[in-house]
Amino acid sequence: MMGTGPFAAPTFLSLLKSPHHVLSLFTRPATPGRGKHAPPPRPMFEIAQAHGLPIFEPDSVNSPEAQQALQALAPDLLVVCDYGQILSRETLSLARLGGINLHASLLPKYRGAAPINWAIYYGETETGVTVIHMTPKLDAGPCLVQRCTSIGPDEDASKLESRLGELGVGAVEAAIAMLADWDGRIALGEVQDPALATKAPRLTKADGEVNWFRTAKQIGDQIRALKPWPGTYTHWLRREHPPVRMILDAASPVPLREPVPPGTVAYCDGQHLHVATGEDALSLERIQPAGKRIMEVAEFLRGHPIQAGQLFANPASS
Repeated sequence: MMGTGPFAAPTFLSLLKSPHHVLSLFTRPATPGRGKHAPPPRPMFEIAQAHGLPIFEPDSVNSPEAQQALQALAPDLLVVCDYGQILSRETLSLARLGGINLHASLLPKYRGAAPINWAIYYGETETGVTVIHMTPKLDAGPCLVQRCTSIGPDEDASKLESRLGELGVGAVEAAIAMLADWDGRIALGEVQDPALATKAPRLTKADGEVNWFRTAKQIGDQIRALKPWPGTYTHWLRREHPPVRMILDAASPVPLREPVPPGTVAYCDGQHLHVATGEDALSLERIQPAGKRIMEVAEFLRGHPIQAGQLFANPASS
């Protein structure tokens, strides 16, 4: 098994309970925490440790040292999920049946590191998981098994990741069964059409900034897509005072009462805060001001009298 993040954990646990013999875990090396933050959790490492499995943490899975360790194990199959490294052709060839990868999208859509986030960001109502027979190209191998599911209208990336991780268990089991009966010659799976491929690149902090010229629905999707990181943020611009940076934790589209430019506070009565967008307004429901906890917008407004006509924007661009 090759995996690092929590999305891979349900499949790993399932394989450990199956009749298959899991030889070891290859996982990314530990990374230190930043500032006051603790190091990221390592669910795969902890599962392997609890089951007494050998654990390998190469900086590169394609290094000669990692390949030697893998060759000594003589695996039939590499099961890869949420690992964070691309396996070379030479590395894949060290397993008799090559490798399979569990990916959190309906390939060829959303190839890359953040498929769950970008599917929500772009307003998809359906997604799923795909198990591919791996090639050296990113998420480009033939599709062996796919499972579909709807995306809930209020479902954020963290909740969807948990559901897709569980959905992937049966998909991986089905793919392994296909390979168990494979003669090694007949082509397996459905070849992906590269013309239909879309990208899901790794998230950056800049992806979280609100562009108020997008629609209220699109910004609401962005809020759900970017939980828990990097979060969706904007700045309340105040005259003669520094801007207040705030993360938008929950919001919903509402009709715009009067036409005002995007990013303008369209309505505020001390309980509700509506900001104009490129289409409709966005009712801010829960926010997290810089250095503070998440709070209901009414609580924030009790200490911060925002007025209609004020602006939410990037201080640099404004």
